[in-house]
Amino acid sequence: MPIDPDIAVGADLGESTISWTADDVLLYHLALGAGAEPTDERELRYTYENDLRVLPTFATVAPRRRTFEPPAVTFPGIEVDLARMLYGAESVEVHRPIPTEGEAVCRARITDVLDKGTAAVIVRETEAADPAGTVLWTSRSALFARGEGGFGGPRGRTRRVSPPDTGPDVVVDTPTLPQQALLYRLCGDRNPLHVDPAFARSAGFDAPILHGLATYGLVAKAVTDAVLDADVTRVRAWSATFAGVVRPGETLRTRVWRDDDRLLVTTTVPERAEAPVLADAVLYPR
Repeated sequence: MPIDPDIAVGADLGESTISWTADDVLLYHLALGAGAEPTDERELRYTYENDLRVLPTFATVAPRRRTFEPPAVTFPGIEVDLARMLYGAESVEVHRPIPTEGEAVCRARITDVLDKGTAAVIVRETEAADPAGTVLWTSRSALFARGEGGFGGPRGRTRRVSPPDTGPDVVVDTPTLPQQALLYRLCGDRNPLHVDPAFARSAGFDAPILHGLATYGLVAKAVTDAVLDADVTRVRAWSATFAGVVRPGETLRTRVWRDDDRLLVTTTVPERAEAPVLADAVLYPR
């Protein structure tokens, strides 16, 4: 059986010690399109080590940025074909600004396995702490396994965050590069879905698609730049549900609503009749 929730839920995925340097941070930011205006002082915060600041979504790649093999979807009680896997949702909370270089111990576990009928959702939580034991960030990933539902597990509740009926306070268009996925995969996600046309077709897509976590980072940067004056240290938490795919070279249109102490966000692709990409997205500033 590909998924056994009795074994999977609560499974300890162990711990690993990771480290990163300013070069890793710079590469990640460049893979998200930072530096398109190379002399802009705000862009230099992402691309120049003299005043380098770390976008909190770096937490999504920090544990695997030197991974050179395609990921295996194998956990206790879970064995899924990589071609069936997509990211369903992602969240990160940074408990303090991420240093530009450092070391951390990451501890991961499976917190839930949901049965959506035609698919399964595997929820993984990772906590990273520095050598002194201070927690740097907590991230949660919902992995969507197509065709793996029907095992009799709980369906779970769907989280919905609807923006107001009024027009957005901010609209930002962010172009992606045709080679965006080729750049982003150097940060550690070597899934061939994002580079190999034959593999993409076997997974049901007509061409390779952009990494969901690349879109997640691109939009986090766009909102930070537009609303928080490109000051990444003002981002406390960022979460989003993946509502559709992005093809490298398409534009991301992000709408932002100010809602008390949070920012509500949606992202679409205007080239495809505003096809949804991110939904239920919330950014909490400090």
